[in-house]
Amino acid sequence: MAACWWLLILFTSSSAHNDFFTSIGHMTDLLFTEKDLVSSLKDYIQAEERKLEQIKKWADKLDVLSAAATQDPEGFLGHPVNAFKLMKRLNTEWGELESLVLTDMSDVFISNLTIQRQHFPNDDDQTGAAKALMRLQDTYQLDTGVMSSGQLPGTSSAASLHSAMMADDCYDLGKVAYSEADYYHTELWMTQALKQLDQGETSGSVDAVTVLDYLSYSVYQQGELERALDFTRRLLELDPAHQRANGNLKYFEYQLEKQKKAEETEEEEEAGGRKRRETRDQPDDYLPERKKYERLCRGEGIRMTPRRQSRLFCRYYDNNRHPRYVIGPVRQEDEWDRPRIVRYHDIVTDREMEKVKELAKPRLRRATISNPVTGVLETAHYRISKRRATVHDPQTGKLTTAHYRVSKSAWLGAYEHPVVDQINQRIEDITGLDVATAEDLQVANYGVGGQYEPHFDFGRKDEPDAFEELGTGNRIATWLLYMSDVQAGGATVFTDIGASVWPKKGTAVFWYNLFPSGDGDYRTRHAACPVLVGNKWVSNKWLHERGQEFRRRCGLQESD
Repeated sequence: MAACWWLLILFTSSSAHNDFFTSIGHMTDLLFTEKDLVSSLKDYIQAEERKLEQIKKWADKLDVLSAAATQDPEGFLGHPVNAFKLMKRLNTEWGELESLVLTDMSDVFISNLTIQRQHFPNDDDQTGAAKALMRLQDTYQLDTGVMSSGQLPGTSSAASLHSAMMADDCYDLGKVAYSEADYYHTELWMTQALKQLDQGETSGSVDAVTVLDYLSYSVYQQGELERALDFTRRLLELDPAHQRANGNLKYFEYQLEKQKKAEETEEEEEAGGRKRRETRDQPDDYLPERKKYERLCRGEGIRMTPRRQSRLFCRYYDNNRHPRYVIGPVRQEDEWDRPRIVRYHDIVTDREMEKVKELAKPRLRRATISNPVTGVLETAHYRISKRRATVHDPQTGKLTTAHYRVSKSAWLGAYEHPVVDQINQRIEDITGLDVATAEDLQVANYGVGGQYEPHFDFGRKDEPDAFEELGTGNRIATWLLYMSDVQAGGATVFTDIGASVWPKKGTAVFWYNLFPSGDGDYRTRHAACPVLVGNKWVSNKWLHERGQEFRRRCGLQESD
């Protein structure tokens, strides 16, 4: 459902309790856990209400009785029954009432909560979720106000009503950015929090003074002295005794005066000041092609010329009259020409895809996983937080920090179920390549915010031992099967050539990673864009060189 986009709880830990994050399927378990807890909480409230109702009835009865008795105490107690009942009440019934008052009706709820708490996300998971939101914001150039309202592309108006952020949510996002010294996003989200507070929204956990304190420092860190001064002055209007703000006010005034004097004496300083203001932007990161990657994720960037576009076709394909496809050929569509990327439509059935997901779900893992065929740490999953997961560095053989993948995956062998074997056979029949030396089928689930940044599937010249343990050579080709539609985001983009391929359930995309000469085709550098709204299931089949000698002839020249 569209509203699920807000449950961005991502990403790694070796502990089992964190293992469901990044998978919508596993995050769904959290929703039902919370639903059960709400039901348990309501039962507790009802039990407390019944208890209070009993106490109230007892108090009302005694109130009437004592009011009448105290009108004429001696006359009231002159009746032997009244005297007996007074002794009984004080000796027995008040003790029973005391026991009732002391009865803890929360035992069942607390017990249930304690059991479920071991599956709850922790601080790192919440931090990861916040950073995932900021990644989506940058990739898809989303306005902070739009994100706060929950009105994302691909969501309905009804879903957005349940996905809106409160001022304290915006404040928490700003705090996460601040803790990472990311003052760009600190400013964006603290500004949004302040805007919502100014519009009359009430919050029990944050006020304008606190938000302004963060805002003034974050804009100061970006070189905006005048704005930092303005925010500080507004803060002091609300809280004149604020110690840090009073100190900052004097410091900012001093720095601003110093800056103005320097600008008067040297015109270059004025230009330098402009440059500082112009460069207030997203913080730098490790990915040199970030902007190009994000443009392609948005469907922007390089466009194929009309002449090249006219050479792309759709056709019925039988792989040179393969016996399985002579009568029922598959639909093949050209996605790109150089390198050639093709899509096969309706290549698997819904029943087959559901079976693959069913087989994979119990094994989905996010932490470092060993390929069951090679023993190599093949997947690169990570939590977006200070603690990163590790991946295998093919050059050093050591575990290194993984910056680029947020997903969960599992490996399925052909022997595990007939459906897996059937899919493998279908890949061989359609591509003409031998799957005997291919890796197991890798099933991956990219939850909301899930991504895989630009990478190559093949081992490059500086990675001579990338697939040495397999003994089957380099990855000659990639088969990528989409097992779900995605409401927004989640494209597969090729950053070198500028191609964007969008998920479509039941279709498979295929390309060669190597030239006929055996050299790597660097044009195949690709990425999985962050999932903005929805749930992305894919399965990969990486085919290797060994066994393809008579299926794809090698050549001396590099060509498509």
